[in-house]
Amino acid sequence: MKILLSCLCSLFSICVMAQQKPTDIDKSPMDVSYCPYNYPILKMSGKAGDQPVARVLYSRPQRNGRRIFGDVIHYNEIWRMGANEATEIEFFRNVKIGGKLIPKGRYTLYAICTETKWTIAFNTEKDYWGLAQNPKKDLTRVEVPVQKITDPVEALTIYFEDVKGGTNLIVMWDEQKISLPIKF
Repeated sequence: MKILLSCLCSLFSICVMAQQKPTDIDKSPMDVSYCPYNYPILKMSGKAGDQPVARVLYSRPQRNGRRIFGDVIHYNEIWRMGANEATEIEFFRNVKIGGKLIPKGRYTLYAICTETKWTIAFNTEKDYWGLAQNPKKDLTRVEVPVQKITDPVEALTIYFEDVKGGTNLIVMWDEQKISLPIKF
């Protein structure tokens, strides 16, 4: 009887699993950027240290002819800095942002955008899809000026730019760019 019950449970599990289908290709694919730039390639070639300084995981929504800032992303409202899952940044060592010590760890990034500045929030809650931001969990918020760019950027782009004593987190999309200084 136990063998029969076990076989029936196995058959049921196989039938249930057969009904699951892979998801479609996402219109906003997930991407990752490292500091230092190209860290995985540097590591494979033996030219990198033990760990990167930071990495950011984000989805890359497309402009598709739309006006992003002010229309798709409303001014003075919280934005998850991407699409789908909220953007996450991980620091592999302590850093300073806006004069504040940020302990090594993983944080969710949010932004409040205006025409002239963005307020970037480093939030301690993680693994969120969409916009479930709890401002009480913000570790810090930092204001950065908006730079207008003449050639619109089609896909949201986030990367690290090496500078003396640290890096800048660059975020570009549509006709806006911000540069957030991070000190090591």
